[in-house]
Amino acid sequence: MLTALERGVKGGVWFSLIDKVYHLANLRAAFARVKANGGAAGSDHQTIAMYEAGLEANLKDLSDQLRTQRYRPQRIKRVYIPKPGSRERRPLGIPTVRDRIVQTALRNVIEPIFERDFAEHSYGFRPNRGCKDALRRVDALLKEGYTHVVDADLKSYFDTIPHQPLMERIGHKIADGRVRKLIETFLTQGVMDGLETWTPTSGSPQGAVISPLLSNAYLDPLDHLMATRKIEMIRYADDFVILCRNADEARAALELVQRWTTRAGLTLHPTKTRIMDANLEGFDFLGYHFERGQRWPRDKSIKKLKDSIRAKTPRLHGQSLSVIIARVNGTTIGWFEYFKHTSFTTVFHSLDGWIRRRLRRILLKRHGKTRHNGLGTAHHRWRNAFFAEYGLFSMEAAHIRLRQSARR
Repeated sequence: MLTALERGVKGGVWFSLIDKVYHLANLRAAFARVKANGGAAGSDHQTIAMYEAGLEANLKDLSDQLRTQRYRPQRIKRVYIPKPGSRERRPLGIPTVRDRIVQTALRNVIEPIFERDFAEHSYGFRPNRGCKDALRRVDALLKEGYTHVVDADLKSYFDTIPHQPLMERIGHKIADGRVRKLIETFLTQGVMDGLETWTPTSGSPQGAVISPLLSNAYLDPLDHLMATRKIEMIRYADDFVILCRNADEARAALELVQRWTTRAGLTLHPTKTRIMDANLEGFDFLGYHFERGQRWPRDKSIKKLKDSIRAKTPRLHGQSLSVIIARVNGTTIGWFEYFKHTSFTTVFHSLDGWIRRRLRRILLKRHGKTRHNGLGTAHHRWRNAFFAEYGLFSMEAAHIRLRQSARR
């Protein structure tokens, strides 16, 4: 397969893939990845640990079911998670452990086929690519003088991908009918939401292992259309921006995207899709706000961080200060690593101070004080150096060190 990927196959269409999917070595590798990713039990209540207890027998049975076409996916358990920066909740589908293994094994086989031809400016859910690569490209284009931005938003993209056109696109590369049928069963597997169940007629469920690859495959023709027109689009899954040198180019690019999405059965969000001048009002992309050649965390990114810290620093926290700080560091170090290329240290100065105030309130409570009769002097009693001695990570200090290192 690897040799064929290098040389290409006749007509660019692949046959005889199902045997690679159900191969035991592939299923073992798929389970290892599922286990590493963790996650809750699905609708059958079977955890990863429970599946692993009889791993070899379970995988052999799964391989036999796939080989003899007896495999049927179980219902997806739907849960709802908070949507950062809003009161809305995002639906998330949790397949069973068994189905996650099959989807991972399927992805192991077909992902390299699609990856071979995916466009350069697509960054989401792809091997050896990520948000930072997309952000670097945006930053480079802004520095080259691309000042007008089409900030596009596909309305409920994952839930509205039309099944038939998607399967037609899959068929352009995969001729193995059993693999195509397997993909179809994952698109139409039942959903269990509490006591209610239904069968989806469109979309690819968020939370399913195979969904990101399928979503990229469906938008790939748009990627190549923009590339052939030499339009600078940077896409991360269903979130993308188009950078242009002037307003006329931006309007033409938006019209092109609107025509394509309409033909593809998709909808651009009427209020969230707009054209902006990056030097006047700025725009948000992948957690950052870009404006006048600078970038910093968008308001929703800061709110999400604070919500996470609040959950780890309640005033009635019963654990030691060292344990609390270790948990806080687990959040702030990762957040800083993503946002360390922020243009201003003031963002981190403000957040560091806010975190220390949260910790001082815990200490006040333990000493029988309230924020009304003790907070005014708490910063003298527990100075910044006190928390540094406990190992509290300072984003401001880390950012200063980073900038000093860059100047050398």
